[in-house]
Order: sequence, then C-alpha cells, then structure tokens
Amino acid sequence: MKKVVLSLAGVLAAGAFAPEASALPVFARQTGMACSGCHFNHAPLLNAFGRSFKSSGYTLMGAQGKIEGENVSIPDTLNMGVLTTAGYEKVQNTQGKWSLPSSGGELSLFYGGRITDNMGFLSELSTVGAAAATGAAKLLWMPEVAGAKVGLVLDTNNGQGVAHGFEVLNTGAVNVHKIAIGQTHINAYSAAQWMGTNNATTGVSLVGSHETGFFNFSAYDVAPQSMGAGASNMPLHYGRLAGLFDVAGFDMGAGVQRWYGNTNAIQFNVAQAAMLAGKYDATVFDVQAQGEIAGMSTGLYASYGVAPVGSMFGQGTLPIAANAFKAKSLNMAMDMNVGFDLIARAALRRATNGQDGLADNAVMIGVIYEYAQNVELHLTRTNNYGDHYNPAMNAAATGLGKATTSLLAEILF
Repeated sequence: MKKVVLSLAGVLAAGAFAPEASALPVFARQTGMACSGCHFNHAPLLNAFGRSFKSSGYTLMGAQGKIEGENVSIPDTLNMGVLTTAGYEKVQNTQGKWSLPSSGGELSLFYGGRITDNMGFLSELSTVGAAAATGAAKLLWMPEVAGAKVGLVLDTNNGQGVAHGFEVLNTGAVNVHKIAIGQTHINAYSAAQWMGTNNATTGVSLVGSHETGFFNFSAYDVAPQSMGAGASNMPLHYGRLAGLFDVAGFDMGAGVQRWYGNTNAIQFNVAQAAMLAGKYDATVFDVQAQGEIAGMSTGLYASYGVAPVGSMFGQGTLPIAANAFKAKSLNMAMDMNVGFDLIARAALRRATNGQDGLADNAVMIGVIYEYAQNVELHLTRTNNYGDHYNPAMNAAATGLGKATTSLLAEILF
C-alpha cells in the first residue's frame, strides 16, 4: 500500500530512539485524496504524482472549499495533521527503551497549505516532554516558467539538513523520504544520512522542478535553533541536480548532491556556542528505480558518498568534529510490497569512517505491517560491523552497540 500526500520532517532528539521525519495527512485534507495518491509502497516514499504535488509548492486543491476573491485563493480551512509514535528499541549492550507519545516518542502537529496559486507553506510544532518548539518551517514560491516550476524556498529545520528545502527522490537524499524509521536503520541504506547531512540548518534555496528532473541551489548556515534572531550570513552552500526518466516501465531517478563551504559560527558579530564551526564538505551520487518485480511493487535505491579529510561530514553521526581520514560510504537498499499489507525491506552499507579510517559497515532487514493507510507498524534490525566497532582497533568503540532492534508504531491523523 502507499501513503499520505506529502512528507515532512519531524524532530531528531538525543537518545537511542529519536523521533524521525514522516508523512502527515495535512495535504490529504486539502486535496481530498487518499494516502496512496502520492506515495510509493508506503509513506513517506513519493511516487510521480507526489513529486508533482511537492513541486507545486503544496498548492493543489481538491474537494475542499476555497475562499476566493480578487487576487486571493486559499482553503476555507487551515489544514492540520498529527503524527505520533510509540515503540520499543534495544541496542546491544544497553537497556531497552520504551518510547511513548511525547515521552521518547514523537508527538507533532503539522499545519500549512496553499497561500496563493503558486505559494505554499508547511510547518511543524513538536512536543517532546514538556517542551514545545517549531521543528521545521518552510515557505515555497514556485511559479511556472516555460513549463517548469522555478522559484524560491525559505527553510528552517532542526534536523533534516539543507536538502529539506527541496528534494523528491527516495534515496535518503533528505531525512524525509526514506524506507525506514530510526537513524541507525536509515544510516544503513543512505550514504547522505550516514554522512550526517541531516543537521539543523536555515537557508534560502533556488529551486527548479520538471517531470524530467530538478535542481536545488542553496545558501545556508547550521544550527538555526540556537539563534532566535535568525542568521546574519549564510556561508555554506549546497547544490543538487537530478534527472527523472523511465526505463522498461521503471520510474527512475539519478543525481548528485554537493555540500561545500566553511562556517565560523559567528552570527551578528557574536560567536554562537551551539553552532559547530568548520568545513561542511561532502559529495553523494544516488539512483533509484521504482516499479514491479515478479508482480510486486519494488523500490531499489543506491547511493555513494565521500567526504574529505577536515570535513565535518562522514562519521556516521551528526557532525561532531573534523574528519581525520577521508570518509566514504556505499549504500544499497530494497523496499518490496510482498502482499498481505506487508512491505519487506533490506539494506547494506560498506563505509570507511572519517573519524578513525576504519570499516563502518551495516546490514539492515525489516518489515512494515500496514494496519491502515495511516497506521504502520515497523519491525527493523540493523547489525553494524567492521573495525570501527572493535575495541581492539578503536578504543572509542567500547560500549558501542553493534546491533539495534526497533519495534515502532507510527500513527497519523
């Protein structure tokens, strides 16, 4: 089965079981469409129509009423949606952890929709424990230019990276459209995510989208949530080019991502302690194929990423320090609807960690049971292996969990 109309990023929190990005029925209400209209196999993976809807800037309307007049056209209702999760996770050599709504698990309110014919908005209010804060906010202006959508996206997020401004492939290029939940599992299937590119960012993106491909050129800085006043400069840069095409009935996409630049962590002439200064440098190539194999709806995903010595990316975590070694990661994954409301998933990672130059590999297997289009149960296990996890080779490996098993319910309404 497939899922709800667009996907939004959620909150990454500290801890072994962190809330993640997912899909919300905010736009299902606006369009009057079922979940399967925009999603491939399951949320939050996008199909061709889902890509088109996102490229419109979230402006498509359906059966919902509109308030219309001279130079104004908005829904007659401010659309909202709720995401909550609950589950249990066990990391090797640690105690298991229960996650309940707003207590380790996610509880988020999403709101947004059409502003004009070519402008839309999407935001998240997240509650973790007693705190409530904006987890992401995105304003899109996407007018039509020569048959394509070309415009600007203004985006702030607390854990999806600069690619959150605009991305429509399901390779893990952004920490939204992905086959798994839980960062350990996501890192097994996506080079971009293993590199740690899902850091908090604020930025401005020039975006273009067409049925044959898309681009995203962005200026940004890190750690926006540490600066209530915003940013005075955006010294970092991001470029994305991807093509979309059909091969033997498979919906294909292939592209490249490039992060580059240095930040000194100074905003408004003041050093920001919560910002991590340094060089943010990485390149990722990715490809996807979505179609049918033996009558079963199947997605195949692959990505390869590199980050040089001195980059903050490439250590299998969010940025913490500059690489001492060149980092690289090759990731491959499959997502197959096997029937009976079950989706089987598998992934493989072969990586060299930039922290110590040691092998940082992983195998992930899992299954999703779709109780309903807006209720999923995820069972996933990831085994990490390689010298990066061997205390005899890496003193910092002591206490690292090689295996992570998660059982998570995700509910959207």
